[in-house]
Amino acid sequence: MASSTLSRFAIQSRLSRAPNSFVTIYATIVAFCTYFCMYAFRKPFAAGHYEGLKFLGTTIDLKTAFVISQILGYTFSKFVGIKLCSEANRFRRVQLLIASIVWAELALLLFAVIPGPWKVAAIFLNGFSLGMVWGLVVGYLEGRRTSEIQLVGLSCSFIIASGVVKDVGKALMTDYGITEWWMPFVTGLVFLPGFLLFSFLLHQVPEPSDQDIVQRVKREPMDARRRWAFMRQFFAGIVLLLVFYFFLTAYRDFRDNYMVDIFQELGFAEDPAIMTSTELPVAFGVMIALASLNLIKRNRTALVTTFAIMTLGVLLLGGGTLLLDAGLIRGDRWMVLTGLGTYLAYVPYGSILFDRIVASTRVVATAVFTIMLADAVGYTGATGVQLYKDLVQTEATRLDFFRHFSYAIAAGGAILLILSSVYFLRKSQSEGLAAVRPEVQPDDGQPSGGEDATDDDCALAAS
Repeated sequence: MASSTLSRFAIQSRLSRAPNSFVTIYATIVAFCTYFCMYAFRKPFAAGHYEGLKFLGTTIDLKTAFVISQILGYTFSKFVGIKLCSEANRFRRVQLLIASIVWAELALLLFAVIPGPWKVAAIFLNGFSLGMVWGLVVGYLEGRRTSEIQLVGLSCSFIIASGVVKDVGKALMTDYGITEWWMPFVTGLVFLPGFLLFSFLLHQVPEPSDQDIVQRVKREPMDARRRWAFMRQFFAGIVLLLVFYFFLTAYRDFRDNYMVDIFQELGFAEDPAIMTSTELPVAFGVMIALASLNLIKRNRTALVTTFAIMTLGVLLLGGGTLLLDAGLIRGDRWMVLTGLGTYLAYVPYGSILFDRIVASTRVVATAVFTIMLADAVGYTGATGVQLYKDLVQTEATRLDFFRHFSYAIAAGGAILLILSSVYFLRKSQSEGLAAVRPEVQPDDGQPSGGEDATDDDCALAAS
């Protein structure tokens, strides 16, 4: 125990004295790996087919019931995470990370051993334990001068990890004879040591420096009083963003879950590498576009640029669909455009957008609160739209539903993003150089600077 403690403090101490560029690379890599390993507890069950099995004698496929059950658990977890993640201090954060993954693995053990219909309950418990992991990891990265690089690197993990852990699950079944019921639990065991190691390394990331605080505002846990104060202060803008995210998450999940079906309707069923060739340029394009925001030091300018990139993303959805319907592009090129547009609008919600809102308005808070709130609303939308398609739009093919959904997201999303950008820019302009309201300002004597803090200002604060 003593040697472990000494080792922890030694790593933290060395990182606190290391150049900012080294800390950025370190934090990006360990955060990426931590969340990558988490996907081994969330997605492997989807590699099973569970052919011919129905849920409780209904016409609903058992696998469909598993998918919906996990999404429901994930959604409920996001609502719980609004409180737990936003209130968690540094030590509590790592405790919750480890507890979440242990719970998830035990749920997968239940999935393996309990009888048929009860497996749906086990997969619900699995989803419920994992919904807070994103917010807990983001808590280590927000509020830094290089947060964009770190958060975009973290975001790339879920674009890549989903396919990798499914391939691991398939290999366990085909090469080692693991059944599809035990495969998710065994896959989790394979990645459990990695998750524990990278969680420990992530916990060593030093707190934001004085320079970070001057440029991005001090981040602190938010109790119920601070959360309500934040919502009262920014209510209209937050509502606009949440309404759009409700439908955007549903759109993103529909594309992700039914990509195989959509490609089949587009005539690409025989191309085994079609999804890889589609998603790689999407991941690369999103990474370049959003990581470049780190070059913008003025928080208000960065916020404008973030909203512009998000709006461009939703316009790509409508524009790309128009080109497809006019016969000017092929279906695979259209799917690249829908992927690029989706993630240009979607990824900032879980990382950059709220971090820059906090920084530009100079309110002492944590971006994790609004990230978890948005995720709770978003996954509610994903469940609702899925049920709407299956119960109301029963005659529409998945391709037709997705095409019409693209037009709706493009039109409605652009309007909502423009309105919310005007709202937050006005807040930033009027409050950017002012102290935060007394009801949310801590008495900690930490320095606070204006949105235009320069490197000289940072050096002055550090001294």
